[in-house]
Amino acid sequence: MRAVNRSSLPVWIVTSIAAVGIVYWHASPKLAYADRDFTTGYVLLGLMVFLALYNGRKKLSMLPLGKASTWLTLHLAGGVLALVIFRLHVGSLWPIGLMHRALAALFYAVCISGVIGYGLQLWLSRRLAQAGNEIIFERIPAEIAAIRAQAEKAVLKAAEDSGNDTLGRDYLQSLAWYFAQPRFFWSCAMGGFGRRSENWLQRNLHTIGRYLSEAERAHLDELSRLGAEKRRVDVQYAMQSLLKRWTMFHVPLAAAMLTLAVWHLILVQVFAQ
Repeated sequence: MRAVNRSSLPVWIVTSIAAVGIVYWHASPKLAYADRDFTTGYVLLGLMVFLALYNGRKKLSMLPLGKASTWLTLHLAGGVLALVIFRLHVGSLWPIGLMHRALAALFYAVCISGVIGYGLQLWLSRRLAQAGNEIIFERIPAEIAAIRAQAEKAVLKAAEDSGNDTLGRDYLQSLAWYFAQPRFFWSCAMGGFGRRSENWLQRNLHTIGRYLSEAERAHLDELSRLGAEKRRVDVQYAMQSLLKRWTMFHVPLAAAMLTLAVWHLILVQVFAQ
């Protein structure tokens, strides 16, 4: 989901005009009719509240509150505008005072985590589309359990057909670990940059195959097929987990920043009277 495209161009034009206008207003003593720090502070707090609404919009996706792509564009544009206003409000990249520095650190952390999250969304969404049919994240454990059940069934069938348990013993020693749950998280997430999962599976299958009878090798081929299917599920799990888990950093940081900003406003109002 891209936030910078032809349909979102008006939003970015308005944001650019607003940013330029605020910078010009802040630098002009003739136009700055009131305390500029108070004005930029209130505008910045309002933007923070608006940006926080995006998380609520995602949780209430079933309600007709507008397109998700529109909200994402407004969220990113508002973030850029907030960065400009924050710089004007603080007056420097790193303010003086413990509270001010804590607030600045949280603000920068939110911005950085937001940029990283948007980059992950662009990169991983494209890869998910190329990885085949997408699996609903909550169904992944059930998918893995179904594949594991088929693998265990193939092992039992091999023992019945061949009369020995070589494949069964080898399965318990190595392949059972692989089929138990998602494995090789970062290798699956990085895709072309890492093939540990595929290499591990092929190496173990080759090693096991050297000690099997002809009757058992047919079932080893079935395990190979199931292993490839399991790897596809692992890829889905790894990429979807990254898309979901980055918000575990971004959202709490944003909540802490907003809380500290409100406390900062209360203190300013108290001491200003």
